[in-house]
Amino acid sequence: MLGTQPAMRTETPDGPDARPLRSYGRRKGKRLTARKARLIAELLPRLRPDFSGPPPADLRTLFARPSQEVWLEIGFGGGEHLLWQVRANPDVGLIGCEPFINGVASLLGGIDDERLETIRIHDGDARDLIAWLPADSVSRAFILFPDPWPKKRQAKRRLITPQLVWSLARILQRGAELRFASDDMKYVRDALHVIGEDEAFAWTAHRADDWRVRPADWPETRYERKALSDGRKSAYLRFRRL
Repeated sequence: MLGTQPAMRTETPDGPDARPLRSYGRRKGKRLTARKARLIAELLPRLRPDFSGPPPADLRTLFARPSQEVWLEIGFGGGEHLLWQVRANPDVGLIGCEPFINGVASLLGGIDDERLETIRIHDGDARDLIAWLPADSVSRAFILFPDPWPKKRQAKRRLITPQLVWSLARILQRGAELRFASDDMKYVRDALHVIGEDEAFAWTAHRADDWRVRPADWPETRYERKALSDGRKSAYLRFRRL
């Protein structure tokens, strides 16, 4: 097990990751339907956290419905995993980050259909949201199938960097869980190295099935289905905030 770290971090580490490049690709795909365009115009502004002021001292009050704890998903794609977690955990408030507007529109459709009140959305760079969030305010974070930027010249655009891990350690509570999944085994190894290098986290795996087999409370995403159909296997990493 790795050593312990103070629960709160107040200084920014130096190094090249201090000004990271954008870690995502295009912002918009095909033209939105009239309903999705309406949801983007009318519902999304009500669900965006307001960065113009400080965050609430108690992050649970960010949600319209009372929540016992707050989770964070970075890069929710079309929102299938996020919606599953919200349905399965009605007492949890979940903040989702996704810069791809078509994916945001899909999630908004689910929120509107089910009248969900425990979701907030940041439709931009997750690192801006993380910088705004108060320390020790999140009890679980998900980073599922992020763009691996597989070419050597692209690696600097990967989301998982020492700076990002440091920032997550600041907002995650002691005992909180960080989940990472990818079908790119090189990225899996690199992520395991980067997160493992930060003494605020401990990898919880004790046997191969702990990272080879998707847990029951970890629903399949469309990206995972595509990987499986293409013959690629996925890895599921879980870390505990010390």
